[in-house]
Amino acid sequence: MKMNWSQLLSLKRFGDTQKRLRNEQDETRLGFEVDYDRIIFSDSFRSLQDKTQVVPLSKTDFVHTRLTHSLEVSVVARSLGRIVGEKVLLKHPNLIEEGFKMNDFGAIVATAALAHDIGNPPFGHSGEKAIGEYFKSGNGLKYKEYLSAKQWQDIIDFEGNANGFRILNESKSGSIGGLRLSYATLGTFIKYPKESLPKKPTLHIADKKYGIFQNDIACFKEVAQELGLISSGNTENISYRRHPLAYLVEAADDICYTIIDFEDGINLGLIEEDYALEYLIKLVKNSIDSKKYHQLKFKKDRLSYLRALAIGTLITEASNVFLENEEAILKGEYQHSLLDKCSFEAQINDIIKISVEKIYKSREVIEKELFGYNIIATLLDVFLTALNNSFENKITNYDKLILNLLPESIQKPQETTYLRILSICGFVASLTDGYALQLYKKLKG
Repeated sequence: MKMNWSQLLSLKRFGDTQKRLRNEQDETRLGFEVDYDRIIFSDSFRSLQDKTQVVPLSKTDFVHTRLTHSLEVSVVARSLGRIVGEKVLLKHPNLIEEGFKMNDFGAIVATAALAHDIGNPPFGHSGEKAIGEYFKSGNGLKYKEYLSAKQWQDIIDFEGNANGFRILNESKSGSIGGLRLSYATLGTFIKYPKESLPKKPTLHIADKKYGIFQNDIACFKEVAQELGLISSGNTENISYRRHPLAYLVEAADDICYTIIDFEDGINLGLIEEDYALEYLIKLVKNSIDSKKYHQLKFKKDRLSYLRALAIGTLITEASNVFLENEEAILKGEYQHSLLDKCSFEAQINDIIKISVEKIYKSREVIEKELFGYNIIATLLDVFLTALNNSFENKITNYDKLILNLLPESIQKPQETTYLRILSICGFVASLTDGYALQLYKKLKG
């Protein structure tokens, strides 16, 4: 069995009753580009401007937020999509007859990359863990008896990727189907096209985590079937192989966090500049113009030059690996991330190792992540208690005040414990670092 590009590039949106053909599209307002615009103008995307990429609550102007990171990943992803698209069209001329163009691939991958962090909670990499820990070992443990095994796994392994899919597709009053993105973009967005159980059933990269909450399975299955994704699950478990272009989104993210988190570490003084530059030079040794490099007077300029070269080098590497393995990817048989099999794997791993030691485990990051744990646990506790008391008709005056802090759309409790928990987790995950801190201070008096 093999996926085919004509299906994978589907322009269908939720609620469509007629097929959207590529050669009938308005070139001035292409469907894949409409997807990009809808994400840019969404509240969830805008909130990324005050969400941490690495260092929570950093007031340093040069440290990346989720917003700047997402924009950079999107730019890298667009280049990857166009490079791959050009070659795929040459290999599959039927796509040209159907009206598809190189830039379509770039637009799809750029849009999915733009949204790739849209479901991530506040406080950097620890935000997801903080939500999961509240239920696994905190006050939230009392809810376990009310949930199925898969619902419970959704919560204790709270996953930003799954929350992102939920945000993109969540129906609200007057807005059925969420942002109504094209199914090609949604498929490309889904990095881990499976439910939360079983955990890591295979070594395939698509099974590393999960990407779909129990409440979104029907929506996901419709997308998967329209795109012709390959099922790898059984009658009891929902699991599919990735949309091929999801590999490019992953590669763009890997390229940016490898190089740019490293750059942030240098700018924060967590990694010595001379030491760091040596590692970047190893990565770009085949493309560096030594004369130009040594003419750059300031270390900041030398760092920028090496960063640009490194990103360019890895874009070329990732696209080459994709094209060499296109057949295996279409069959769902390619089990690795693209950078894991590139010729600079050793240099990338060296840089990531330094980033882990010097940045992610730095005292500043750990202290602020601990602060984030306390904030998230407090917010979950207060809001869940109020919402459940309201559902059980045990609401207090304090609970009423608390519920007024929630968006109107979730103030009325839903019928199941799982949906109430999911709505509060989604609310807390939507908060910016600054607003989460502000709420916490208000609640603590």
